[in-house]
Amino acid sequence: MMHCSRRGARANRSSKSSNMSTTLPHHTIIPLDFTNLILTQSNKLPHTHTWPHRSYDSPDPSHHPVPVIDLSAPRAVHLIRHACDKFGAFQVTGHGVPVQLLKEVEAEARRLFSLPMGRKILALRSPENMAGYGTAPVSLLCPKGLWSEGFTIAGSVAEHATKLWPAHDESSRFCSVIGEYKKQMELVTKKIITLILTSLGLTNDDVPWMKAEKEAVSEAAVVQLNSYPVCPDPAQAMGMAPHTDSSMVTVLYQGNVAGLQLQSEKGRWVTVPPTEGALVVNLGDLMHILSNGRFRSVLHRALVNGSEHRISVAYFYGSPKGVEVKPAVNLVGEGTSPMYGPVTWKDYLGLKGRHGQKALEMIKTSKVHGMLSVCKMCAMSNVVS
Repeated sequence: MMHCSRRGARANRSSKSSNMSTTLPHHTIIPLDFTNLILTQSNKLPHTHTWPHRSYDSPDPSHHPVPVIDLSAPRAVHLIRHACDKFGAFQVTGHGVPVQLLKEVEAEARRLFSLPMGRKILALRSPENMAGYGTAPVSLLCPKGLWSEGFTIAGSVAEHATKLWPAHDESSRFCSVIGEYKKQMELVTKKIITLILTSLGLTNDDVPWMKAEKEAVSEAAVVQLNSYPVCPDPAQAMGMAPHTDSSMVTVLYQGNVAGLQLQSEKGRWVTVPPTEGALVVNLGDLMHILSNGRFRSVLHRALVNGSEHRISVAYFYGSPKGVEVKPAVNLVGEGTSPMYGPVTWKDYLGLKGRHGQKALEMIKTSKVHGMLSVCKMCAMSNVVS
């Protein structure tokens, strides 16, 4: 399996991925101009985006489908606990987010990604800021480029939209739809986390920051729009490389086009089929830490296809600014030690941005040396946060 591990290569390639990149700093992360590329090179992938043959992709015939859970069902907590134990993910229905709103969000994402590259790079994110247009941050650690582009919304929606659509009438609809989506996702995500905590025998009182003020909750959430264009050779491309999320949970709307895959306990890839109106819930690294290793953060990736343009919308929920996440006290009893030291979402994002999938291992505690200081680790790693 090819994981992302080479940091510098992708950044250097970004200067060649667009005919406009010669006027931009090489450290920016600029996706391919997919529209022009497909028109001029319809039968061949660029070498920079050609991944080795995925011979390890054979499905796991013994693996059960990722469960679909109705949040209003009487046994929802029990079903969620089983799903978290076995899969690290599940789909939810009965979540209360209007299906029409989900379709409108997808339509706005398509409108954004259909803009000319010259317009999209006006909102190009900088190395110091996660918000804006570009490839996924994980691409910095990948040996090959990803067949995707993304747009990250953190904080003000209008700040992003007006860069793409200076005219008010063009940006106002995007702001309205995304703003309503953020409100709905905040409600359903907090409900899902509460159910997960209940399945662990915890309450919101055991995690005080769950009752944070609205402003703090906003700081703990990020919306990510993802575009996976039609690919001339899907078997040799990768939409999103294998990774776990750094969040507490990620709630994903994947539309009606398949592409999301989770890795089973046997190391085989399992497709999460789209379910009309359902949302996919992935457990992230912070939930793994909070549960003291009980619930695993799920390794997942996104594939592309040769006939349909796939859009997904992810809502990442971490922890409020400055709040340290650590194993819940009630899960660390007599004879049980905390597996991980306390860490803020910001510090953990810094570690993961530099060390990828090794970040979680780096904050493990030791019975001999006690808890590891994440702040010291960040300093040692020369991570700029």
